[in-house]
Amino acid sequence: MIDLNLLRVLDALLQDNSVTLAAERLGTSPAAISRTLARLRRAVGDPLLVRAGQGLVPTPRALELRDQVAELLRGCDDVLRPGAGFDPVHLQRAFTVQSTELLLVGLAGTLTDHVHAEAPDVDVVFLPEALEGGPALRQGLVDVELGVLGGLDPEIRTRRLARKTLVGVARAGHPLLEGRITARRFAAAGHIGISRHGRRLGPIDRALDGLGLRRRIAVVVPSHTSAMLLARTTDLVALTVADWLDDTIDALGLRTFPIPLALDPVEFGMAWHPRNSADPGHRWFRDRLAAAVTAAAGAGPAAG
Repeated sequence: MIDLNLLRVLDALLQDNSVTLAAERLGTSPAAISRTLARLRRAVGDPLLVRAGQGLVPTPRALELRDQVAELLRGCDDVLRPGAGFDPVHLQRAFTVQSTELLLVGLAGTLTDHVHAEAPDVDVVFLPEALEGGPALRQGLVDVELGVLGGLDPEIRTRRLARKTLVGVARAGHPLLEGRITARRFAAAGHIGISRHGRRLGPIDRALDGLGLRRRIAVVVPSHTSAMLLARTTDLVALTVADWLDDTIDALGLRTFPIPLALDPVEFGMAWHPRNSADPGHRWFRDRLAAAVTAAAGAGPAAG
């Protein structure tokens, strides 16, 4: 078995040709270095350093070992130092992201462009929120969960990415957009609910209830995309977040409007299992994902 401490002492001795300087380099005493040098001489079967006047000079065997020992220690340091030597250009890997559709549509293109610019052999697989809540992260089926986080396993790590205001969206020329939008007018409009599980009520309904108002959710669809397409051709109104997919909304002939209710902002974040926290490739991908979300959201740097 190789004792790395012996190799570090040997490397210092062969670099400095001095017991005193090697001791200073390693933060120990000359006596300790002398004892280790004696062990090295017995192990190698060579004196390694011999007296020449007031100093020491390496033997031919020591000169042969000098570069080998230095290279071996550099390799050991790379193995033991987290992320040492990591370069995404050499990364060959597929990362799986479970994402809310609203975020996916707004950032998938930008994210893949930035990822491939640094790591051409990295692929990104987006999954729908079929396994949300943590088990998929724990089981290793998903690398990162992205969206409005909730119901996570206790060990899961999270990172806040952006806080966005909820706004309404309706077709251009919708009667609701004519004049001031009050809570009563907003409630009186026909609404599109968005839920993969068919849920009809949420924070907006609770806020309206506090004002003695109710809205009619005329239809429930499973995605934001289908909601916007339906709002484009009907007098129903849908929901989205402010300053997100603005080009898409304009292209569809839709308009956004502030919701006249006191609502908490929507908070987007990412989650991952701690087994991947220190992995340099995974950490690099999380940073690129966070940068893509905050850039698309017009937010500042993502909080750790």
